[in-house]
Amino acid sequence: MANPATSAAAPARASKTPKAGALVATRRKRRYSLLTRRDKILIILMVGIPLTLDIVFIWGPTVASVLLSFTDWSGIDAVTPQNIVGLKNYKTLFTGYVFFWPALEHNLLWLAFLTFVATPLGMLLAVLLDRELRGKRLYQSIFFLPVVLPLVVVGFIWTLQYAPSDGFINNAFGLVKSNKIIDWFGNPSINLYAVLLATSWRHIGYIMVLYLAGLKSVDPSLREAAKVDGATEVQTFFNVVLPVMAPINVIIVVVTAIEALRAFDLAFIINRGTNGLELLSILITNNSISEASLIGFGSAIAVVLLVISLVPIVLFLSRTMRAQA
Repeated sequence: MANPATSAAAPARASKTPKAGALVATRRKRRYSLLTRRDKILIILMVGIPLTLDIVFIWGPTVASVLLSFTDWSGIDAVTPQNIVGLKNYKTLFTGYVFFWPALEHNLLWLAFLTFVATPLGMLLAVLLDRELRGKRLYQSIFFLPVVLPLVVVGFIWTLQYAPSDGFINNAFGLVKSNKIIDWFGNPSINLYAVLLATSWRHIGYIMVLYLAGLKSVDPSLREAAKVDGATEVQTFFNVVLPVMAPINVIIVVVTAIEALRAFDLAFIINRGTNGLELLSILITNNSISEASLIGFGSAIAVVLLVISLVPIVLFLSRTMRAQA
């Protein structure tokens, strides 16, 4: 016969034993994590702060420019439904703004020069300096020096180079003695190309450093395998090295497009010898735009530049992704 005390204690022990469902729930709550609370806070700060800055200073103004391009807001009062003018700013830009198409033409020339002249020269310098050359560190520093110089210093240097009477170029070619002085900045037919040379001086060094860093990351065994197969250095570069450096090529295309489109207004101002205030006064005098719609009109120009800059970048990225797929 069972002991009453023992039988009474058995239900008590059974009631203290946790059920299977409760045990699983407890294990889920105590799930092991490799990240501590401090690590999670650091990750949130490291991701959240740059993302916030990106939204506030890049995407915020971009979206605001798109919205303001459809208004004639003066920048002082609040934006009201009466300020919405639709596509009027874009119509003025394409039809009434006489400086837009010349500026676009010159800017495309700027982009073509950097793409097909300056960028290949930077890549060539990177390939040459990637070899075992004596003093290549010195050469790298010399070619990269224009990149770290302020634009004011670069402009001063090239002003001295292009000066009509005292400039280095006119004196080096004997143009001063022969009284055939060339006004490099004052002649509208050549001043754009003169500025392109000064721009390329900085651009070549930047592309050289980017491409040189990419060449250092290429697996040497790929070149050795191509050499064993009988490929020349040119064939190895275009068939082996260049495809491997697809990410660097994307960066170079983006940098070149941005660098060219940054000079959209400069490409016209230099060629015509007109400053920005004179351009605005001409437009206002000719009733092309009003003073109240300068912000909306400027935003329309910014939106068009954004679209133009995205076209070559998107085309190149889509082509690269299809090739890799």
